[in-house]
Amino acid sequence: MKKLLLTGFEPFLEFPINPTYEIATTLHGTIIGDYEVIGEVLSVDFHKSGEQLLELIEKHDPDAVLSLGLAGGRNSITPERIAINCNDGPVDNEGYKPNGEKIEKNGPDAYLSKLPLYEIVHKLGESGYPAKISNTAGTYLCNNVMYHGLHYFSQRGLDRPSGFIHIPASHKLALKKNMPSWSQHDLTEAIKLAISCM
Repeated sequence: MKKLLLTGFEPFLEFPINPTYEIATTLHGTIIGDYEVIGEVLSVDFHKSGEQLLELIEKHDPDAVLSLGLAGGRNSITPERIAINCNDGPVDNEGYKPNGEKIEKNGPDAYLSKLPLYEIVHKLGESGYPAKISNTAGTYLCNNVMYHGLHYFSQRGLDRPSGFIHIPASHKLALKKNMPSWSQHDLTEAIKLAISCM
């Protein structure tokens, strides 16, 4: 059976809960479509997160990689179209703040997602889950991890589905932060549907 590496993140900045953590741990070991899911959680650390993803790819040799991130304030599931070669934004969990530095010194300026973006958005919409393609993954750790995965496969000439999806806050998080939210159950079901499109 094929293997899919599914990653979430630990809580970060002003978000004491990260619903991607629960999705990755809940779906670990499940079978969705053609894939056995390997759920892992990454740190929010500019110096470690990308390397952690690459170590997990080396360890599991997955046939596909899907990374998840929290986009507090968004109200839809948003598959990301592009990752750019840039680290910027607020401090990470270790207190480090980048200033526009390159993720890969000699890497290309950007990579396009290898996920079936339109199929995912269509499938989610058909199932009653708001979804749309996002054209910016930002410059924080979500973009960093997406770029690392796509760069890894590109450098090795491997054409494997790889990319990133941002999700809204869970209700549990919205109780602490005033923002749009979904139930954790719906967030998890939406990601299961996204995986079924791969």
